[in-house]
Amino acid sequence: MTLSLQEAARRIRLGGVLLYPTETFFGIGCRADMPGAILRVYQCKKRPLSMPLPVILGSAEQLELVACPGTDIAQDVAALSAFWPGPLTLLLPARATLPEILTGGSGSIAARVSSHPAARALALACDFPIVSTSANISGRPAVTSADALDPELIQALTPSTDGVLDEPPAPGGGEASTIAAPLGHRRLRILRKGALPLHLLEEAGFQIQH
Repeated sequence: MTLSLQEAARRIRLGGVLLYPTETFFGIGCRADMPGAILRVYQCKKRPLSMPLPVILGSAEQLELVACPGTDIAQDVAALSAFWPGPLTLLLPARATLPEILTGGSGSIAARVSSHPAARALALACDFPIVSTSANISGRPAVTSADALDPELIQALTPSTDGVLDEPPAPGGGEASTIAAPLGHRRLRILRKGALPLHLLEEAGFQIQH
């Protein structure tokens, strides 16, 4: 079920679900505008539908496809995009056109540009951000190699439409991304401390709020 990047991109464009590497762990995802595929991600992971799913962007330019930062935070978002690709996830107002199942009805979307080239390539190849959540059954450990993927998760995939992308470099484990919500006027609310040190955000001129 291991796919080439070209075949993985073809399948994800057609609504398939993929297991793929990110900078920290293997992820599971699909195109972020396909409700049926998003539902299958929840089902494969046995993840509660009440928990929204984050997305990976292929580039900062893809942010406009899923988020609509108002004028009050647009400049801050532009400044924060200097940390991409990298371990900074921004929580932003979601586009109304996004499937509600993706956002859990929250009206917000969590997005980042991954530093893993294969994850970015997938998002660029399907011309839309991709769902990114850890490739494990909910409550079980995340993994850093394709060989360690949970057999139960593999069995939940449909061989003809889904698959595994195992492209180097291998995920490195470690801390998840830092999650921040821009508040405007160079203020940031930190929702999760992670791999991006807060002092780097402060050095970039942002005031941190917890």
